[in-house]
This record gives sequence, structure tokens and C-alpha cells, in this order.
Amino acid sequence: MTQLIQFEYHRPGIGTTIYNELLVLDRPDVKVLLQEDYSGPEVTIKETKVLDANAPMIWFVFPDAWYDIGRFHLLDGTFTGWYTNLCKPVQFDGNRWTGNDLFLDLWQNPDGNPTWLDEDEYDEAIRNGLIDSQLKKQVQNQRALIELQMSQQTWPPPIAKDIDLSQVEALRNC
Repeated sequence: MTQLIQFEYHRPGIGTTIYNELLVLDRPDVKVLLQEDYSGPEVTIKETKVLDANAPMIWFVFPDAWYDIGRFHLLDGTFTGWYTNLCKPVQFDGNRWTGNDLFLDLWQNPDGNPTWLDEDEYDEAIRNGLIDSQLKKQVQNQRALIELQMSQQTWPPPIAKDIDLSQVEALRNC
């Protein structure tokens, strides 16, 4: 069932990166991807390392949603938290998928403590016309919905909490 996906990720005004990821679960409501080895530098949030170079990541892509969610890990597989990426709904074209970043992101530790990230980049994108008034309203609405769900302890969605790295690796081998 595993299928190689080329995920083309656009950041307006910054560029495009193509990630090779494995589709390990393909349901109408969610697509689960495994990025076996993150090729960028380590990621630190609030002075805490949350992602090692070459560490695995799991991405949950929800068709028609204005976000996707990553489960981040250290190189030894230790789960560090969830990374919600606000983006336009992903476009699917066979094994080539396209995502468009909207700059604003949310980090949650395993204890659920949230931190909004890249607000300065988001504000700059608005000032530079990369995000128009309609798109700005969509981002603000999505942020408000996520904050409401966080206050009700229902964010991230259950599947992003329930499916862990060992399960994704088992699905990869099916």
C-alpha cells in the first residue's frame, strides 16, 4: 500500500521545496505520510530541540483543510510534539501533491502547551501583499477555530494523537 509521494511545498516569496514522503495510510478524511529522514537542520523552539536532522516526521494531511499536522521526533525516535502548519488545502495529482504555506504555525509539546510561531513572517507577508485580505481572514478564522479546539482539549485531532511512529513504521511495512 505504501506509495512514494513528491510533496511540492511552496512558500510565497521564498521558494519551493520538494519532499519525498511515503503515503502509509490513505483515507478519504486523512492521508498519513512518513518522511523517513528530515533533510534540514535541527529545529529548536523556545530553546528546546524538537526535531533532529535526519529524524523521522509523520505528516497528517486533511483534504480540504487549511492546515496539516506533523509529529516531530528526535533522531532516536523520541516524540517531541505536534507542529500545525497553516496552509491552503493540499492539491492532489497522483503521486505529486502541492501545498502552499500561509506562514503561521502552531507548536504543541506532548503536554499540549501551545506556542504560535512565525507571526512576524505572517505579518510581513501581509505587508508585502503575499497574503491578501480574503486569505488573511481565512487564516484568522482557522487560528480562532484551532484556539477554540485547544481550549476544549480537542486539538490536535485524535488521529494525530493516536497514530505514533511505531504504528506508521508498521503501516509502511504492510
